[in-house]
Amino acid sequence: MGYACTILSYTIICMVRFMLRLIKRLLVGLFAMSILSVVAFRFIPVPFTPLMVMRSIQSLLDGEKPTWKYDWVSDKHISKHLKRAVVASEDQRFFEHWGFDLHEIKKATKENERRKKPRGASTISQQTAKNVFLWPASSWFRKGLEVYFTALIELFWSKDRILEVYLNVIETGPGIYGAEAVANAHFKTSASKLTRVQSARIAATLPNPIRFSSKHPSAYIIKRQGQILKQMQNIAWPSDR
Repeated sequence: MGYACTILSYTIICMVRFMLRLIKRLLVGLFAMSILSVVAFRFIPVPFTPLMVMRSIQSLLDGEKPTWKYDWVSDKHISKHLKRAVVASEDQRFFEHWGFDLHEIKKATKENERRKKPRGASTISQQTAKNVFLWPASSWFRKGLEVYFTALIELFWSKDRILEVYLNVIETGPGIYGAEAVANAHFKTSASKLTRVQSARIAATLPNPIRFSSKHPSAYIIKRQGQILKQMQNIAWPSDR
């Protein structure tokens, strides 16, 4: 009996050690993959995002044909007006912070004490990290990963690259992703030729591009567009842009 217990205890210990080694190797592998993927996407276009896949799967489950309008274009083929519009509307200190806007975080925390619906303070860097590497559903675990990937892209990518990726992968309408696709679908033009007004209208819909449309703007979007046009004139912008 004692011998059998000894064998059982030894077997359990071996299994625990094996599982710990397996978990350790898995974590090391995931860490290495995260670094490699961030470094790779510094140079190559992002082929797709988790949100694109999830939207397509949901369409199939709903018995609909998935639509996926997504055309990657380089930074030089994206209108300067659109760059300025999204920075003005989404993250006015984009070129000043290192991925997290502490001022906006403190402001949002204070405001949320009185608001029924909490206001977020995600930067363009955080949104890019979430869009490229993570899933949309919110949780503390995903938020932790978002912080991790935000730090990585701020470390390995330039601000220009972050903005370029953001403008290519951001959801801009039902089944529409990125600047080029929305320019074609909603304005019959290219991302490089978007005007100030068109760019401000696209930026106005970004908080919820499924509910709001830049092609058929509501009164709220028109009003928000006007606000963004004013903000575009006042934001700090690097001199070489």
